[in-house]
Amino acid sequence: MFLGIRTVVYPASDLDEATSWWTTVLGHGPYFHESFYVGFNVGGYELALDPGADLARGPVVYWGVRNADDAVRSLLAAGAKPGEPVRDVGDSIRLATVVSPAGMTVGIIENPHFEVVQADENSAGPGR
Repeated sequence: MFLGIRTVVYPASDLDEATSWWTTVLGHGPYFHESFYVGFNVGGYELALDPGADLARGPVVYWGVRNADDAVRSLLAAGAKPGEPVRDVGDSIRLATVVSPAGMTVGIIENPHFEVVQADENSAGPGR
C-alpha cells in the first residue's frame, strides 16, 4: 500500500522563525511560502511547516499511496482509528491521517505529481 515517505509536516507556531531556521539548515529557501503553509523541496521530498498544527502532537509523516480513500479503508480495517478525513489540498493532492492502535498518527498522501529526485549533495546544507 505505501509507496514511500513523501512529506513531513512540522508544527510551526512562529512561522517566520521556523522558515528562517530551516532556510539556514537546508541552505535554500522554500518553494512555497504563504501564511498558512511553507514548503521546502529537499531532494524531491516535502518538508513543510504548518502554523495551525498542534506542537504537542509533533511532526506528521505522510506516506505516499496511490488512492487515499482505499488506503484509509485498509488502515481502518487493520485496526486504526479515524484521524483527519481525506481532503483535497489543491492540485489533485489528497491527504488524510489515521491513528494506529498504539496511538501514532499516520499520514497518507495521494500526490500524482510526486517524482523521486536524487538529492544534490552540494546543496544539502550544514547537516549533510
